[in-house]
Amino acid sequence: MRQRWTFRLYPTPEQEQHLARTFGCVRYVWNWALRLRDDGFRAG
Repeated sequence: MRQRWTFRLYPTPEQEQHLARTFGCVRYVWNWALRLRDDGFRAG
């Protein structure tokens, strides 16, 4: 059985800036790793 939780965050403006910076870094690392995987796949 799977259980799902739903919740909402109400960050302060300072926390919003920190979250935006963190998710920007996460997006960069994800795309970098995806590119490495894709390049390896294409190389055979």
